[in-house]
Amino acid sequence: MDLGGTKLLAGLVDREGVVVERKVRATDTSNEDAVLAQIEVAVEELVNDDVVGIALGVPSLIDQRTGRAESSVNIPLEGVDLRDRIAERVGLPVTIENDANAAAVAEHALGAGRGSDHMLMLTLGTGVGGGLILNGKLYRGFTGGAGELGHMTINFDGPPCQGTCPGIGHLEAYASGTAAELLARETASERPDGDLGRAAAAGKEIDAKLAVELAAAAAGDAREVIERVGSRLGVGIASYVNIFNPELVVVGGGFGAAAGDLVLEPAREVVATRALPTGRDVVRIVPAELGPEAGLVGSGLVGFDAVG
Repeated sequence: MDLGGTKLLAGLVDREGVVVERKVRATDTSNEDAVLAQIEVAVEELVNDDVVGIALGVPSLIDQRTGRAESSVNIPLEGVDLRDRIAERVGLPVTIENDANAAAVAEHALGAGRGSDHMLMLTLGTGVGGGLILNGKLYRGFTGGAGELGHMTINFDGPPCQGTCPGIGHLEAYASGTAAELLARETASERPDGDLGRAAAAGKEIDAKLAVELAAAAAGDAREVIERVGSRLGVGIASYVNIFNPELVVVGGGFGAAAGDLVLEPAREVVATRALPTGRDVVRIVPAELGPEAGLVGSGLVGFDAVG
């Protein structure tokens, strides 16, 4: 399962990472009980005699020692014994993993990161998720909470981070799909004669999807918005290059995949001017290859690794 702030994707995954059945629905984020009920229903819909385990990818800080979802920024899930809860319900082994970690595992094994030993994954969607492959293995940190790359401060006096995050000026507030949407709406209001302003006047919903569509069609305010988001993303990646010295930075997520080089090229330009040598000279910043199923596939691979 890959649970996100906007959709829940559940499926059956085989040992080679092939998704043989899938179900998708909008995430009900109205309250914690609603989220948990959706997870349980999705699991029970798919369990059959061939299933050897349940693997849950969730956008939460996970304590791998206990299997608890300790906190979440963009969904109402906090302090939940998720691993034990689902195991008791279905009677199968359960693994729980951060959703961006799961996507990193999938891209490293089967996607853009194949053959790399030092890879960083960023998922740009409702928020900014992150995953670290160091020395060829997923790095989880002491308790399992490492890789929250979207919550690095890039502006000490910046805006509050979104959701329940207590931070200020985090990358997530500047480089997520949510950030692009807010910037697009501000631009539409400030520049009524621009492409975003005209779209708003025509009654269109100003969101990240529309901004990407307009940016891809022609130069204008929408393209400027997406490029600004890309430059801000580059500021974060430059710091990651300095800290981790990755050979590869893979960018995915719903917004990241849709924007593609419109957001990646400005990021590359910033990294080239701001990161330290020799890291900046060898790192490649590339789009993810596995699309929206990366988190689902990665969860499955983590699950198989756990059950043997």
